[in-house]
Amino acid sequence: MWNWPRQVKDSVSQKTIGLMRMQFWKTAVEDIYRDDPPAQPVAAELWRAFRKHTLTKRWMLRIIAEREKDMEDRAYRNLQELESYAENTQSSLLYLLLETLGVKDVHADHAASHIGKAQGIVTCLRATPYHSRRRKVYLPMDICMLHGASQEDFIRGSREQNVRDVIYDIASQAHVHLQHARSFSKNVPDASTPAFLQTVVLEDYLQRIRKVDFDVFHPSLQNRNPLLPIQLYIRSWKKTY
Repeated sequence: MWNWPRQVKDSVSQKTIGLMRMQFWKTAVEDIYRDDPPAQPVAAELWRAFRKHTLTKRWMLRIIAEREKDMEDRAYRNLQELESYAENTQSSLLYLLLETLGVKDVHADHAASHIGKAQGIVTCLRATPYHSRRRKVYLPMDICMLHGASQEDFIRGSREQNVRDVIYDIASQAHVHLQHARSFSKNVPDASTPAFLQTVVLEDYLQRIRKVDFDVFHPSLQNRNPLLPIQLYIRSWKKTY
């Protein structure tokens, strides 16, 4: 149910229509917090979640606002802009998940911030082949310029060293955020674990892209790791992320 803002961009061909849908969701959230949700299935579920867990409205509105800005459909100017987008979307979602788990802890919030940023960065990397086939590139422009990699290099699926260097720099930042998130693990309540298990998937992708020397177009990256369910179970059992 949390994918509704992201799906707007993928399901509309005109920016104006997308913005209208975003406005609908802004209004819907306001109505939900007035105990008057619109007659719409997702809105009804959000209202139930709000009633049960007293979710913070600003996290929901922040997600919508950031997705609305993303309707501009352009590359990130720099890595900081990508991190800001990830913080306002993925991290905000994690804050909401922590609230549903009844966790109110500053260390958990710090971990959520870094995990959300790592998630946003990895998502950008994983989507690169998909977007490139559609002649779109969203990778941070400053890092591309630093290594002399053009948008056309990504569109044609170049596997040259300068393209790999761009991916290395971006993936390294995601790894740094994962390390920061785990530095809080001893102080994070065990109840937070279900919200943070996505770190298993993030770590898996970063390990696999490192093994192919940061070739983001390598075919093996499109395959699922059959061991992920086991790894998720073990982390869940150990209450670690």
